[in-house]
Amino acid sequence: MKYNFDEIVPRRGTNSYKWDSAQAEDVLPMWVADMDFRTAPPVVEALRKRVKHGIFGYTKVPSAYYEAVINWFARRHGWKIEKDWMIYTSGVVPALSAVIKALTVPGDRVLVQTPVYNCFFSSIRNNGCDVVASPLVYADGTYRIDFEKLEKRVSDPRVKLMLLCNPHNPAGRVWTRQELTRIGEVCFRHDVRVVADEIHCELVFPGHTYTPFASISKDFLMNSITCISPSKAFNLAGLQIANIVSADENMRMKIDKAININEVCDVNPFGVEALIAAYNEGEEWLEELNHYLLANYNYLKVYFMEYLPQFPVVMLEGTYLVWVDCKVLGKSSKEIVTALLEKEKIWVNEGSMYGEAGEGFIRINIACPRQVLTDGLERLKRVSKQQTIR
Repeated sequence: MKYNFDEIVPRRGTNSYKWDSAQAEDVLPMWVADMDFRTAPPVVEALRKRVKHGIFGYTKVPSAYYEAVINWFARRHGWKIEKDWMIYTSGVVPALSAVIKALTVPGDRVLVQTPVYNCFFSSIRNNGCDVVASPLVYADGTYRIDFEKLEKRVSDPRVKLMLLCNPHNPAGRVWTRQELTRIGEVCFRHDVRVVADEIHCELVFPGHTYTPFASISKDFLMNSITCISPSKAFNLAGLQIANIVSADENMRMKIDKAININEVCDVNPFGVEALIAAYNEGEEWLEELNHYLLANYNYLKVYFMEYLPQFPVVMLEGTYLVWVDCKVLGKSSKEIVTALLEKEKIWVNEGSMYGEAGEGFIRINIACPRQVLTDGLERLKRVSKQQTIR
């Protein structure tokens, strides 16, 4: 490989939310969804040049920003985005919140497919809406959509939006074009708009293809809003940059108003420069990253089969977040996570964060050097041998 993803980059003491939230220095954090790799060198260089200028005033987003996004999605994913469709903001979660505010009124219902990213729940409730869950079906080590149940939930006239996680966190699915088409048809039939969180879209393993929901048809494009960001793929979460894509002018005007009401209408100069550099010059680095992440996942799978076979590892098609079935323990996710932290100082996410369908699971972040991953796996094995969770 041209890039060294095995390098250990110390993060403790850098005000890292992931590493510095733990009080004890011997805690190994494998929870928050950011990576322990330096970002792509072109991004670092672009930021270095911007820092050298030394003035960091209010930022005007240039044409080069829009061109970088448009060219990236056209080249890599066959989706032609128009500049007028884009609204920049400080992150995908603020984007989701603004979209919900724009397209619902308090008391409306918003559908999610559980287990799903925990901020979906808070974004819905913070806007006075009710969560409607359409649980995914877990079987044979993976998840599928129960379309009969989905149609029943969507047919409720109080359901106004569906939040689609594509690729899906934490289930690890990269939804196929056929699955997305069925989702779109169901929602279009019942006049439910699709809000697609596609932040993990670049983290997809061989044999699987990310399909932008809005690219499938004109109807889907006009009936959807897509939230995208380079933050997950290029490890830029702290730079606070994301985009909302909406081809429907009426929806876009409402969203833009909500963005301003929520006071997330400004972005910082570093986020702008990082996005341009990532999309224009970071593709080679991203390709190597995905190979490394896949190797980490395969390494984890083999390790679990050999030392922790009682805990099924859910198939991972994309993202760097591994979903592990611990229901054999008969304990809650919170109890399992607490025991891991107390006994071996390994910090993972409890499955119950992602809805009732996540109870009994844990989520492990494998976006780290192999040496760190091995340390984490050995800690898991030691806890299992001690039977301290049982």
